[in-house]
Amino acid sequence: MALALFDLDNTLLAADSDYLWGQFLVEKGLVDAETYDQANKRFYAEYKQGTLDIHEFLAFSLQPLTRYSIDELAELHDQFMQKHIISAMTRKGSEHIRMHKDRGDVTVIITATNRFVTGPIADAFGVDDLIATEPEIIDGRYTGKVAGEPCFQHGKIIKLDAWLQDTDHDLAGSTFYSDSHNDIPLLEKVSTAIAVDPDDQLRDKAIERNWDILSFRD
Repeated sequence: MALALFDLDNTLLAADSDYLWGQFLVEKGLVDAETYDQANKRFYAEYKQGTLDIHEFLAFSLQPLTRYSIDELAELHDQFMQKHIISAMTRKGSEHIRMHKDRGDVTVIITATNRFVTGPIADAFGVDDLIATEPEIIDGRYTGKVAGEPCFQHGKIIKLDAWLQDTDHDLAGSTFYSDSHNDIPLLEKVSTAIAVDPDDQLRDKAIERNWDILSFRD
């Protein structure tokens, strides 16, 4: 069985779930609106520019999780899914997941966004597994820290390699779909790299490497 790997934000989703979660917290009045919104926008701009300090961002984005119980967070996430995520799920992305499943491939979302945000989204897309940044949980509460390597840039390769060892899969015949130049290290590692609605840097790389360029946007 070959692997079909999918980035999530701005690939399967026509939006960035990490950024939208921050907006949702502001809308709900769960964080200081002005300071949090400004920081959220700054981090998102740095991500797109390729200058994001992932550890600084995660310290910011995981801190609100520490204020609530797992049950309270699950209820908030249900509201978040209904308000922001369902409408951002691309039809063509879902079709490509089904196409790979019909071929007998193993479908995996691999994303820098943390598992709290992305777990229910991966379930909604119906993929076989999720590789994501893991927030630390101790005694049933989020600590605001990261467990292990953030699943970002070269960290995606580290996380994927660990997953491959645990599952006895390999990258023979693998495909990876992504929109971001941050994922070029992993795109260069798989058998088939596909740029989906790519940013300018990834588009240039895809043209240079003769990678397919697709759009999942309706």
